[in-house]
Amino acid sequence: MTAVIRTDDLTKTYGKNRGIRGINLAVEQGEVFGFLGPNGAGKTTTIRTLLGFMSPTSGRAEIFGLDTHKQSVPIHAMVGNLPGEFNLDDRMNGELILRLFARMRGVSSLDYAHELARRLDADLKRPIRRLSRGNKQKIGLIQAMFSRPPLLILDEPTGGLDPLVQEEFLKLIGEVRDEGRTVFFSSHNLPEVERVCDRIGIIRDGELVTVETTDTLVNKTFRHVSLIFAGPVDPEPFSRIEGVRNLHTDGNTLSFELHGNLDAMLKLASRHEVVDMKYERPSLEEIFLAYYTGEKQ
Repeated sequence: MTAVIRTDDLTKTYGKNRGIRGINLAVEQGEVFGFLGPNGAGKTTTIRTLLGFMSPTSGRAEIFGLDTHKQSVPIHAMVGNLPGEFNLDDRMNGELILRLFARMRGVSSLDYAHELARRLDADLKRPIRRLSRGNKQKIGLIQAMFSRPPLLILDEPTGGLDPLVQEEFLKLIGEVRDEGRTVFFSSHNLPEVERVCDRIGIIRDGELVTVETTDTLVNKTFRHVSLIFAGPVDPEPFSRIEGVRNLHTDGNTLSFELHGNLDAMLKLASRHEVVDMKYERPSLEEIFLAYYTGEKQ
């Protein structure tokens, strides 16, 4: 596969702000890449540097093999971008704005734009100044997507959208991937990232701490375990198993986090009459918080 986005030790520092340091990343053609991090972690700085809106302090970045600092104009022609914060001329409506972008991008038909508007329930006739934040976000999404660019870079794309529109947006992202196009987006909505992303990068304090496939990231960490016994069981032996944390008892049930050592736990449980067992992987949100708080397991 071909890397659509590639960075080599990409670093951007400015003023008193933290910026980003030594970002090494490759986003492959046809994948949906989720970029996660708390506010101030460096997500937006990374995106702005990728788009050539900021010059790197050191290192380099390429999109479609073009240097993002020196060749940003041809790059922008191939990228649909939704910034985290954007302004539209509030005297215009969505239809006029899309026609303006169509002329700039050399798009002769707005048929796909109108399809997107229908699916996202966007009002293209109402002046921008009369739209809510969520409805402005819909216009922003349409302008990023309607020309069917080979790469979408979206910063918090579902901010302000209601749940039904979020669901439709995720379907659209799946269609983009099916067409072989690439999506790079940051998000705070971790369940949607888990649903739609092929790989996930987590950035913390300006540094990329991990890049994993979604399944690998979720599956290699701890599990939530609940053991339901026929009668009360002493929790003390379970608490001594290496990797058992946050042990709680409720009647005949023992609940805990298991960080490895499944064999020891099963052998101890088998000494008692087990009525039921729940063994569940953590949510992406729990994994993200573990990286964020510095407690990676």
